[in-house]
Amino acid sequence: MHISDAQRDMRSAFMGGFVAQLIIGVIWAAAAAVSAWISEAAGMATLFFGSALLFPLTQGVLRLMGRPATLRPGNSLGGLAMQIAFTVPIGFLLVGAATLYERNWFFPAAMIVVGAHYMPFIFLYGMWQFGALATVLVAGGVVLALFGPDVFSLGGWFSAAVFILFAFILRGATLREERGEAQGEAGAGSAE
Repeated sequence: MHISDAQRDMRSAFMGGFVAQLIIGVIWAAAAAVSAWISEAAGMATLFFGSALLFPLTQGVLRLMGRPATLRPGNSLGGLAMQIAFTVPIGFLLVGAATLYERNWFFPAAMIVVGAHYMPFIFLYGMWQFGALATVLVAGGVVLALFGPDVFSLGGWFSAAVFILFAFILRGATLREERGEAQGEAGAGSAE
């Protein structure tokens, strides 16, 4: 399977990352809300453990939507996706260290770790939009850590909004591609 075919398969199976970004946006919003209204420690746990549920939740929603939620046999990008995903819990060791130094760095540090993990998604999905998502998260994390107000949950709220916005940006790009392919197939069918 050629790389471009594997990337197209990834975009098709996972709707360009739409469902995962929407779910992770909800998880970050829940973590921010718990941090603001219950406790910071509970908010941190919500983000960590909620993020661990991202893949099964994404699979379930995709299947409910009638999507295959799996890659075609022979697509080795699934292994790369799993390797990329495991960088986040490892990176949370640094998030924990940063939080021990300055409690308000929890969400900004998480933004940097999660944002950096999106850089390989540019190749994985063949979508430059993941580079923009990574840039917004990393830059936002740095700015909030260095210059942000003394509001623990602010990075959580900001990230939730960014994830939800990018969910629809990614979905729009994927829909345009799917429409273009459908029109190309219709045009080829009528030419026969």
